Amino acid sequence: MKSHTLHSAGSGATDRSTLAAFVLMVVLAGGNAVAVRLSNSSLPPFWGASLRFAAAALVFWVLVIVRGLSLPKGRALQGAIAYGIFSVGLAYAFLYWGLLRSPASLAGAVLAFVPLFTLLFAAAHGLEELRWWGVLGALVATAGVLLGALGGFGGAVHVPSLLALVAGVASLAEATVLFKLFPRSNPLVTNAIAFTAGTPLLAVLSWFAGEAWSLPSSPQGWAAIAYLALIGSVVVFYLYLRVLSRWTASATSYSFLLIPVATVVIAALVLGETITASFVAGAALVLVGVWVGAIQSPPRKVELTCRELPTRAVC
Repeated sequence: MKSHTLHSAGSGATDRSTLAAFVLMVVLAGGNAVAVRLSNSSLPPFWGASLRFAAAALVFWVLVIVRGLSLPKGRALQGAIAYGIFSVGLAYAFLYWGLLRSPASLAGAVLAFVPLFTLLFAAAHGLEELRWWGVLGALVATAGVLLGALGGFGGAVHVPSLLALVAGVASLAEATVLFKLFPRSNPLVTNAIAFTAGTPLLAVLSWFAGEAWSLPSSPQGWAAIAYLALIGSVVVFYLYLRVLSRWTASATSYSFLLIPVATVVIAALVLGETITASFVAGAALVLVGVWVGAIQSPPRKVELTCRELPTRAVC
């Protein structure tokens, strides 16, 4: 019987093109939190997110049509829709709302939780073992966020906003695991379907919140939306799925360890956010926690046959 191998973190590291895509994705994604803050200054959060992903969905569908790519059916289609609901609809509803009253630097640091959440969710879905090192790492990372939030992330932090950021990060982690559990399609097709599935949820939330549906009124607002739609969505999401198709969920999620570094630097340069000693200490503790939980003792290679895999996994 054909066996299915779930490789540990680091799988595919010799693939130079995938590694290059990984690095480029990290750098470009680092500017997303900053652009969202700029977008929120001229557009309501849910409407701004809806506008961003609707534009990105349109670009993806144009690419799908131009390249003549076929659409998935059955469980592959269900997987793309589920991925979109979690990675776009839920994740960005929480993240955009959280960034209304949180500095971009804090959002970048909270993203460091994605690898730990990914390990926990992968274990819950039966794809990886749940290890005590992972639990310890989560506790250390939580202490780091609390330290930074109490005095280093640009002043006082709105607790509901912080919780919203954590919920958004959890949604991103679940989306990463779901992508590995369903049959996969071309990244362009998957993103086109995912963005189409997730954007209506953001629009509905915007409507219930009574937000005004308008276009950006300033060059800065237009620049933020353009960056988020074309670079932060089309390019970054395409690169993310390209890497995720070749690496394990845990290995791909390590990108979120590096994104905060790029975010902090960009936020300091563009928004003038202060990098305090408390921020440095808190962010360092977050990264130590993630290193302990996700890197220092990575998941062991698991050899499973198709019959032993969860029913929704791909053989």
